[in-house]
Amino acid sequence: MNATKNNIKKKIHEKRGNLSTVARSFGRSRTWLYNTLNDKYPCLWDDVKDARETLTDDVESELQKQIFKGNITAIIFYLKTQGKGRGYVERIEQQHSGQDGGVIKVTLTDD
Repeated sequence: MNATKNNIKKKIHEKRGNLSTVARSFGRSRTWLYNTLNDKYPCLWDDVKDARETLTDDVESELQKQIFKGNITAIIFYLKTQGKGRGYVERIEQQHSGQDGGVIKVTLTDD
């Protein structure tokens, strides 16, 4: 396949923005593709972003399917990442400060 702008754009969407597989489909390296996008077709970076967003949408849809099937791993993952505001966290980060939000003073003594 010839590496024209339209063919590269088509492959970007077909491969969901995975630039290594796009480059391989043209028998080229990822470096070649990055250089081509940067130097010759910078407008195609928008297509890369769009293709990757589409992949994220597809993965989110699959995660939802797994949740509704009762997949406990998917449920836990969702709650840990999206349910933090409801307390679904493994750890609680705490920040400490001294009086009135200042520094904490530490005094060392010899015993």
